[in-house]
Amino acid sequence: MIKIFTIFGTRPEAIKLAPLIKEFQNFSNEIELKICVTGQHRELLDQVLDFFNIKPDFDLNLMKSNQTLFDICIEGLRGLEDILENNNPDLIVVQGDTTTAFIGALAGFYKKIKIAHVEAGLRSGNKLSPYPEEINRVLIGHLADYHFAPTQNAAKNLRNENIRKNIWIVGNTVIDALFLGLKIIEQQKKENYQDFFSFLDFSKKIILVTGHRRESFGKPFENICYSLKQITERFENVEIIYPVHLNPSVRKPVNEILGKNERIHLIEPLAYPYLIWLLKNSYLVLTDSGGIQEEAPSLGKPVLVMRDVTERIEGIKVGTAKLVGTDQNKIITETSELLISEKHYKKLAKRNNPYGDGKASKRIRDIILKIAQ
Repeated sequence: MIKIFTIFGTRPEAIKLAPLIKEFQNFSNEIELKICVTGQHRELLDQVLDFFNIKPDFDLNLMKSNQTLFDICIEGLRGLEDILENNNPDLIVVQGDTTTAFIGALAGFYKKIKIAHVEAGLRSGNKLSPYPEEINRVLIGHLADYHFAPTQNAAKNLRNENIRKNIWIVGNTVIDALFLGLKIIEQQKKENYQDFFSFLDFSKKIILVTGHRRESFGKPFENICYSLKQITERFENVEIIYPVHLNPSVRKPVNEILGKNERIHLIEPLAYPYLIWLLKNSYLVLTDSGGIQEEAPSLGKPVLVMRDVTERIEGIKVGTAKLVGTDQNKIITETSELLISEKHYKKLAKRNNPYGDGKASKRIRDIILKIAQ
């Protein structure tokens, strides 16, 4: 048997690893799986674990008030040292570009354990955007032994950095998670979701907004907020729903600028099932989130990306997403065109997802089992 450790700590990691964990668990005769969470996120992480019925074997419970990147690195590495020493896995699986993923890969390297990187090869080319994720994923790429790239472009990025061995293009597991999540939701009472969002008028065009990137803190975030305010002033048939990130640097400008608008609904961060239900029932998406850029095309939802650069360039190339940055005029102009022009809307609302077909987790599982033979 191959002894595999998954190490993750944030909500996005949990979502994207959930379908892979399920695939590993389905092969319990060949894979001994241990799940380790750092708790870099706490409540948001726990919501995803509950939804997908995943029970960690180890929990470092790192999250604390006003935690810094230094805190996560130092305390995370210290906690992982003892766990890895006592369990000695054959393979560590990390996902994406969080600080948890980086310290998971670094701890594996220190213990001379093989490392598999899921969602390998994403690059923006700007080490400060997204921050600190761009540098995290570059470093993980050079620590990892096996690279599961979601797209051809991601694999090319790795080769450009002279990483040439053990690269597989498998698609993105976030699409697997989306389909798995929607299947679970279908088995539940739809009234639970309709009642939860009863404050929304779905006869109007619902715009889902997410925004939390560190590089946008300050004036860029204020620009985003003023853009949203003007959009509702221009279009009476629009309602905006914005699950507001817990970071005070996000909450302060959002609440101050948008807090008194009747057609802008500022709510607490949504549990994953409610988020994907809302995504499915929205008209369009304004976001700086990587995951939603990948999920929305599978549901035929146009995406405006409120960042100056994106490592998820495939959606831009095939036309399911458009970069608008944090410029007020550009956000308002592009959103207005999608609201006014049915032709333009249909052009972006393609169900042609360049990020995957929902089978990435099976591919990764099969490759790992083949490597272990």
